[in-house]
Amino acid sequence: MTVALRKINEDNYEECLNLRTSVSDERFVDPVAWSLAEAWVFYDASRPFAIYADDTLVGYVLMYIGENNPQIINFMIDSNFQKKGLWTGGG
Repeated sequence: MTVALRKINEDNYEECLNLRTSVSDERFVDPVAWSLAEAWVFYDASRPFAIYADDTLVGYVLMYIGENNPQIINFMIDSNFQKKGLWTGGG
């Protein structure tokens, strides 16, 4: 399995808006719509990416890229793909 970050564009933004975290994680992760709005407002210092496992959208990440100090601002894996060993090579 190949995990990759892809730009969010007119082909995948609606699918990104449908990403959901588990109910127990909702208080810890901003909804994708909120995070995309934040990325738009702070475009000079942030970039949103869709997370794909092969060709399947599985999550979202917003990166702060300003001041030569990249950081993850928001990160989520859709509830349908949590606890499936995605990051350990499992499926």
